[in-house]
Amino acid sequence: MAAQNQREARTFVPFEGKPGPGDVVIIGAGLAGLFTALKLAPLPVTVIAAAPLGEGASSMWAQGGIAAAVGEGDSTAKHAADTIEAGAGIVDPEVARVVADEGPDRIRDLLSYGVPFDRDLEGHYVLSKEAAHSEKRVVRVSGDRAGAAIMQALIAAVRNTPSIRVLEGYEADGLIAENDRVGGVRLIRSRSHGTGSYVFVPASAVVLATGGVGALFALTTNPSYAKGEAIAMAARAGAVIADPEFVQFHPTAIDAGIDPAPLATEALRGEGATLVNSLGERFMLAVDPRGELAPRDVVARGVFNELNAGRGVFLDCREAIGAYFEKEFPTVWSHCRHAGIDPAKDLIPVAPAEHYHMGGIATDLRGRTSLGGLWAVGEVASTGLHGANRLASNSLLEAVVFGARVATDIRAYLPHDRVGHFVHPRRVPGDRASAPDQRRQAIDRLRAIMTKYVGVQRSAKGLKMALAALKDLDAAAAADTVLSNMVLTARLIAAAALMRKESRGGHYRIDYPAADPAFAKRTFITIEDLQAIEPVPRATRSVSAMACRP
Repeated sequence: MAAQNQREARTFVPFEGKPGPGDVVIIGAGLAGLFTALKLAPLPVTVIAAAPLGEGASSMWAQGGIAAAVGEGDSTAKHAADTIEAGAGIVDPEVARVVADEGPDRIRDLLSYGVPFDRDLEGHYVLSKEAAHSEKRVVRVSGDRAGAAIMQALIAAVRNTPSIRVLEGYEADGLIAENDRVGGVRLIRSRSHGTGSYVFVPASAVVLATGGVGALFALTTNPSYAKGEAIAMAARAGAVIADPEFVQFHPTAIDAGIDPAPLATEALRGEGATLVNSLGERFMLAVDPRGELAPRDVVARGVFNELNAGRGVFLDCREAIGAYFEKEFPTVWSHCRHAGIDPAKDLIPVAPAEHYHMGGIATDLRGRTSLGGLWAVGEVASTGLHGANRLASNSLLEAVVFGARVATDIRAYLPHDRVGHFVHPRRVPGDRASAPDQRRQAIDRLRAIMTKYVGVQRSAKGLKMALAALKDLDAAAAADTVLSNMVLTARLIAAAALMRKESRGGHYRIDYPAADPAFAKRTFITIEDLQAIEPVPRATRSVSAMACRP
């Protein structure tokens, strides 16, 4: 047996230890970051926001709602079972149970913060059914405005909480770590807000809540801030990254030449909207008996294959929703009208777009990473909840459940005599390389590489081409930390996809189109593993070169 086949499978071990001095610093101001900050009150917390609160967060754009077993006849056991089934064999069942069990309490927390969930005249939640759910359990706000409504309520709560300091216009540039412990964060004040210079904030606890990786792909529903940089920062500091190959593509992004692509929420299909091609054929029933409500990866591939065959794909809402569209789904209505489409009368052109990253920084049930002093929550984390394919509307639920759990763990971790004052950022040497046009061109190339070779369908040949091209980009990144971090995260995704020689959930290999029971394991990878994989030799490497946990 080859030497690499004898390597012990990498495991993820959360850190244990005592805190250092400094603030509790939360990087990211979406749902996960703000909810964690509120749950930490009155402990002093500094939230780092690259954009003004409410701008640049994927949570703000969430349309469908938040999944929780709060309806009559539903149960948290059913919710956990649906989550496990959707995750295609690698969901951590304990995580699924915990998240489902704690979901109803977190909905009540959101109500206490002022989130106006839709209710009927008797006070019951108005619930929607989305793909792969066995019950109606998606709690909505104003039809398709859940994300915006939740964020607006939390922003108001944060503004009224004295223990939370928000530093807007700062971006995290790197984690300062020594001896497997994070002791602070290096930030850069963007040139639009001032000098473009670096500052350092010492931290007793750092929470990464920076969102996903959508900006690594040419077509995405994520805001431009979702660059995946925090995954690279954590990897550089030594953290274990989990399941990076599993990327979810939403099958019904509105294909109207807008970047980021507006989303046509899955709730439309839950209400009976259908997918048709340019020949007028409803094609999904031939792909899966569940039709348009099959798991997202199945629907995304169905749409992708129609487009690859030269047939346009459209969402037909005319009969199922029709004249009620503007009232029931005002956000999608607005997107369509902006694109010159009347969705009550016209077909909506759609295409698959990167929507959610199931992978991320590996954490345990407390949200702890493998590094001391570092937690991760929300899309940037990989908790084991989503497996290979996230169940619809479980992302907002995961953010609040783990936000509360991270807050509880940090409270227990920090000294109980922590006083209510903040550490001021201090200037440190260095200046970020600035060549906007050159960076823009490089990012466009990165996005094209990822979409072509690491998108909805993958192959060994394409993934090897992607890794080679990404290595070239990395060499050209020089001192541009934004580009360098984006490229590193892309390399981790591509390398893990190359080593997983099967198809499972959001990861589909045309050269290995079936699931392989030998790969029914989570992936754990570090930057050292990545370096061992690159460059990829002709001889086939064992998956143990990038180990999966049984």
